[in-house]
Amino acid sequence: MDTLHAMRVFVRTLELGSLSAAAREFGTTQPTVSKWLAQLERQLRVRLFERSTRGLSPTEQGQRFHADAKRLIEQFDTAVGDVQGMTGQVAGLLRINAPVALGQFRINAMVQRFMADHPGIDVELILNDRFVDLVEEGVDVAFRLGGTLPPEAIGRHLTTIPRFLVAAPAYLARRGVPDVPDALSAHDFVRFAWTPGNTVELFRGNEQARLPTSSRFRVNNALAIREALAMGSGIGVCPEWLVRDLLDRGDLVRVLDGWTARAQALTLLYPSRQFQPLRTRLFIDYAVEQFQG
Repeated sequence: MDTLHAMRVFVRTLELGSLSAAAREFGTTQPTVSKWLAQLERQLRVRLFERSTRGLSPTEQGQRFHADAKRLIEQFDTAVGDVQGMTGQVAGLLRINAPVALGQFRINAMVQRFMADHPGIDVELILNDRFVDLVEEGVDVAFRLGGTLPPEAIGRHLTTIPRFLVAAPAYLARRGVPDVPDALSAHDFVRFAWTPGNTVELFRGNEQARLPTSSRFRVNNALAIREALAMGSGIGVCPEWLVRDLLDRGDLVRVLDGWTARAQALTLLYPSRQFQPLRTRLFIDYAVEQFQG
């Protein structure tokens, strides 16, 4: 077991690129990580890392051993997961990544239900809006909304989410209700800050409209967009999951009903590897079932 743990530390140290990063992940100190690596090198009778003032770099033997060690660890985790599954005692830590707003409005509640069904599984839910490196950051599964998917990861399509124009009734009472797409140019448009350009693309059946907009307010956070729209700051394009409760309460209403923006694909990503712990496979199947439902 000590050797297996040392191999885990070696694999993550190489992938993270530093002793300090590995120490943070394993909840220990940098000297302890260095001690585990030195013990592993003595046992193997090879040098796995070259150490210098610039940090660590794997030797040729270290690079070769990384691939074999990682495969062995994954096989071990799969075997443990399978035998635990036979007794209903699936256990271990599952690291999940999701965009902030989606995590708050949808994924968090789903994770809580999953944990209730599997009391032996611990979950670390990391919410941020950047594309994480699944291998480097030790993420088991990640939810992605639209965009280009990383080539080294496996993607599982979960659902396609409608997007449409919304605004607060108070804003429309003050500025008027646009009845055709061209009327949007006379309105304040709330935009995601990283969206390029100043146009909005809308669809209705076979019709398509690409329209200029004027944005007094841009923000790089979906929760802030939701709040600004509810406060009457303008008109914006939102995915259904972000504003469904506000629409149901009447705090927001659809604008140009019948016209929609380009739909948003939701994908579940996981590292491209042959072996997966049973807890990961269980969560993937659970997420697919939840979104299909």
